[in-house]
Amino acid sequence: MKNIDQYAVFGQPIKHSKSPRIHRLFAEQTGENIEYTAREVPADTFDEAVDQFFAAGGKGLNCTVPLKELAWRRAERLTERARLSKAVNTLAQQEDGSLLGDNTDGIGLVTDLTRNHGITLTDARVLILGAGGASRGIIGPILECKPSRLLIANRTVAKAEQLTEDFADIGKISACGFDHLPGQQFDLILNATSASLSNQLPPLPERLLAENGCCYDLAYANEATAFVRWGQLQNAGHSLDGLGMLVEQAAEAFYLWRGIRPETRPVIALLNAERHPA
Repeated sequence: MKNIDQYAVFGQPIKHSKSPRIHRLFAEQTGENIEYTAREVPADTFDEAVDQFFAAGGKGLNCTVPLKELAWRRAERLTERARLSKAVNTLAQQEDGSLLGDNTDGIGLVTDLTRNHGITLTDARVLILGAGGASRGIIGPILECKPSRLLIANRTVAKAEQLTEDFADIGKISACGFDHLPGQQFDLILNATSASLSNQLPPLPERLLAENGCCYDLAYANEATAFVRWGQLQNAGHSLDGLGMLVEQAAEAFYLWRGIRPETRPVIALLNAERHPA
């Protein structure tokens, strides 16, 4: 009997994770023989847990909060997008036993925006709210789409300015505090703050969103987040949460591990139907 290849997601907390369900659906769809589990792993035992997982024959890991920076340090090789983001959400064991670190968050977001929702990033005016790890993971892939401008707004301006320095070689990027947003307009506003986790909103002025512009919250929940509701009140062309990004980044990890790209739209549709039953 052929062994079942083992994969997992590490994080803390992890009970809420939809990743095992998503990868189970991918495996059923593609006929891949894998098992994917969720494991509660605190930061102070991360290295030990990684050692044990791969020593027991594990093939690949996803890492979520608060482990992405630790995974970045742990990886022995990095993709370019992981190197720039200084965070890793996917570890893949290579044939020589080394660990490759990748960050699939940004490409997952871009794929959801452009392919699933038809949102154009090229020449768009893009605003990212927040300058933490979530922002760092998406900046590179967004800049590669060549927006006309990308502004990072954060309460602590120095953190946003650090991001502009790190990514300046890729494209046009600038930084400001929330108090400098009045009078500006954007075609796409991305909420990468943690405010949605407590049902809060960053301080956003009126008329920040251009006519028919789009809002996207990297967080997701069964009910509309505060930022998604704000976008709806601004008459956004789309006001979306991060469920599609979650599925798309998972598909990118699955492809890295298995060399097969699963169909994501049926999975997104199923998960949406489950949280919004008719």
